[in-house]
Amino acid sequence: MTFPVVFLDFAGPDDMDLINFYSSVFQWDIDSQGKFVVSVSSAIECAIRRDPAEKRIYIGVPDVAAHLSLIEKEGGTVDVPRFEVPGVVVLGLFKDPAGNAMGLVEMDGGTPRIP
Repeated sequence: MTFPVVFLDFAGPDDMDLINFYSSVFQWDIDSQGKFVVSVSSAIECAIRRDPAEKRIYIGVPDVAAHLSLIEKEGGTVDVPRFEVPGVVVLGLFKDPAGNAMGLVEMDGGTPRIP
């Protein structure tokens, strides 16, 4: 038996700032208490890697570069601009206004774009 991921949360010193950020950038319908539901694929690909300790949640978007611009406009910061991993994926890395490390994956319809 494997154990599924069943819940995600985002924390920071100003919850309303995060609610406004994620509502604006990803059009998530987040209530005033911070509760929301997002769609997921039937299975989530995961990885463990050797690097400094961190975790990142990757969100699928149609255009990584455009979304990174929106993220900066809404108070986030870009860690790594749009880049391609040949044969694997197109992505970008950012931090939300509270400093939570996140990522974007460029999607082509319902699947990740593979360069």
